[in-house]
Amino acid sequence: MSDPSTASIVSTPGAQPTDSGTPATAGQPQSNEKPRGLLGDAWRDLRRKPLFWIASTLIVIFVLMALFPALFAPGDPVNGSLSRSLGKASGDAWFGYDLQGRDVYARVIYGASASIQVAVLAVLGTLLVGGTMGIISGYRGGWVDGLLSRIADVFFGLPFVLGAIVILTTFNGSGSGNSKVKIMSLVTISLIVLSWPVVMRLMRSSVLATKEADYIVAARALGAGTGRIILKHLLPNCLAPLLVYGTIMVGSFIGAEATLSFLGVGLKSPVVSWGIMISDGKDFLRVAPGLVFFPAAFLVTAVLSFVMLGEAVREALDPKLR
Repeated sequence: MSDPSTASIVSTPGAQPTDSGTPATAGQPQSNEKPRGLLGDAWRDLRRKPLFWIASTLIVIFVLMALFPALFAPGDPVNGSLSRSLGKASGDAWFGYDLQGRDVYARVIYGASASIQVAVLAVLGTLLVGGTMGIISGYRGGWVDGLLSRIADVFFGLPFVLGAIVILTTFNGSGSGNSKVKIMSLVTISLIVLSWPVVMRLMRSSVLATKEADYIVAARALGAGTGRIILKHLLPNCLAPLLVYGTIMVGSFIGAEATLSFLGVGLKSPVVSWGIMISDGKDFLRVAPGLVFFPAAFLVTAVLSFVMLGEAVREALDPKLR
């Protein structure tokens, strides 16, 4: 098959060869722009979207808050004094104090760390497990595809909240005495177990649509092994849907973690998270509404930031939406 980008070099009046040997037509400006791939076109489209920059700026701020909370809040988020119980906002505590006299502003800042860490780790684990299962299912086909698809259907049929409650109450119930790391690990694992079938279906459908492409058939005819075909050809061309879904899923998992923590089965003390703060402050909504409003505002902003970024990336990667 001839390459349409390379024309026959034929001497025509008004065409002069350039230094590289490629003819340049007289009267036409010569373009030095290199051809871009899918990601290059997507990046060019993203740079023109204000929504992308707004969402990216907010996400960078939240990530910095999660990594370096002391830069944003020098106060103590864990220890407090009962003499300042339900104290009003002041220069020392911008959002006031909670029932135990702890700085609400410091707790909101430090709460970003646990929420974002759990969400990011859960997304990475979900993409790894679901993506691997999807590649194997779509590429192998046959009984392997049938078996993995039925296993995914079983997990897909589990209600998310109910399944998380069952898992977390079994391994992280009251009086379990788990450490901070173990509590966060259990919440992360529960999110992965209940979410990987969606990623598996996305990857499987992408592999089924790609594995019979001409370049895959050519690579197979040239003797390329299964590992090389998957890693060099299939995986790079099937990552776009997972990239979009993974970005949106970070925001969804932040909200899911807050929901489970609010219900008392997710993160627990000594971990500081937005869901725990909302759960602790709901009984004092009329007396001190800031106990609920401030962590909820940060939670909603973080979720919307990742969702907006995912929508912008989806529009940039899908040529039909440009």
